Amino acid sequence: MIALTAAEIAAATGGVLRGAAATEPALVVSGPVVVDSRDDVTGGLFVALPGEHVDGHDYAAVAVAGGAALVLAARDVVGAGGDVLPSVVVADVEKALGDLARAVLERLREVALEPGGSDLRVVGITGSVGKTTTKDLLAQLCGSVGPTIAPVRSFNNEIGLPLTVLRADESTRFLVLEMGASGPGHLTYLTDIAPPDVAVVLIVGHAHLGGFGGIDAVAVAKAEIVQGLVADGVAVLNADDPRVSAMASLAPGDVVTFGAAPDATVGVRDVRLDRTGRATFTLVQRGEAERTVEVSLRLVGEHHVHNALGAAAAALAVGLDLDEVAAGLSAADALSPHRMHVVDRSDGVTVVDDSYNANPDSMRAALKALAVLAGRDRRSIAVLGEMLELGPDAREAHDAIGRLCVRLNIGLTIVVGEGARAIRDGANHEGSWGDEVVLADDLAVATAFLESELRPGDVVLVKSSYGAGLWKLGDTLVEGDVR
Repeated sequence: MIALTAAEIAAATGGVLRGAAATEPALVVSGPVVVDSRDDVTGGLFVALPGEHVDGHDYAAVAVAGGAALVLAARDVVGAGGDVLPSVVVADVEKALGDLARAVLERLREVALEPGGSDLRVVGITGSVGKTTTKDLLAQLCGSVGPTIAPVRSFNNEIGLPLTVLRADESTRFLVLEMGASGPGHLTYLTDIAPPDVAVVLIVGHAHLGGFGGIDAVAVAKAEIVQGLVADGVAVLNADDPRVSAMASLAPGDVVTFGAAPDATVGVRDVRLDRTGRATFTLVQRGEAERTVEVSLRLVGEHHVHNALGAAAAALAVGLDLDEVAAGLSAADALSPHRMHVVDRSDGVTVVDDSYNANPDSMRAALKALAVLAGRDRRSIAVLGEMLELGPDAREAHDAIGRLCVRLNIGLTIVVGEGARAIRDGANHEGSWGDEVVLADDLAVATAFLESELRPGDVVLVKSSYGAGLWKLGDTLVEGDVR
């Protein structure tokens, strides 16, 4: 974080200085902003967030003992000696965290306008599928030409986004933000903290339908990121999704489109998959004159072509040229864990760990990638758990995934948990027979069954929503400890 005094933090958050901070308001906070007392907080700010199971206030003294200069809290916090710790006390810690991030970003924008200042560009990315991968790709593209800050993992909510913003400083040229929403108003809240110069909308899909009430409501909520653009901001929209392309009318500035549509600003031709499921394609930039360049992705799965197009369009919008984009995409790696992480183990088993999250769109994409990787000479195994937050359409959505497993000729499907039972039912209704589909009561049963079945040459996909817990099996498989 940029260096701030305790008084400046209190002013930004509407808080009251307490403890040593009250007698020394010029106390400088120049280290990181953290919410976990186990993280390095030397010279920084510890944010005491109240939680469902853990209250950060209980760990404030530990954070100060570990080097924190200041605590952001909802009440007085005391040290071992009974003294009130240096702190800013606010009515709502979560809101105050957002307020602080907003104030810091406003200051960084002002610095960028000064002579010699860095040309700071903020990019916000949303969509039902592909946010994290697109964020990782864009961060690598931008990072090749200037100092870039992007979220770790999927820090895309009302806590993760401000924490990411607060990592930026005067040298930051690109701030790439992932913006998630599980209900109306969420993106408005996030864009109020960090109004983007460029807003990317990937797809309106079936994720979190339970929080929205229907896919049209999802589209309205996703459009909030376009409405939250700065006055002359650029909307980067998926030309292949009518619900997304319709958001062009809401854009305050230019609109850039991407996709397979023939009129997309950033398009694609001649997609080819190699034996490992990695795509090579021709990237097209349309304008007064059409330009093309070849890209070969390191990521596994044809669906990543769409993510790459979104990242490319955003990168071009913030000033990179086409050759820089092509080179960066071809060199980019998968950065976030449990996101189509492919490991070829020494025993001949290939693991595809895509267990961080799941919805019908991403589940279909992962299963198609599994089928390509296995081909005709290796056995494909899909270990599938529940897709959460789908609302009343949950059973039908799971049933459709089971039917797809049969159509893709997946060799063995292990369905984990009662919530995913409809995957088994759908496969049976589609024509699965014998032991091609197995229902395991829980993760332990699924792991034991897989241990007895796994053999050299198998390709294993692990896929579910994070809350279903299959990421634990993903870790075990990657580490090679199942057999």
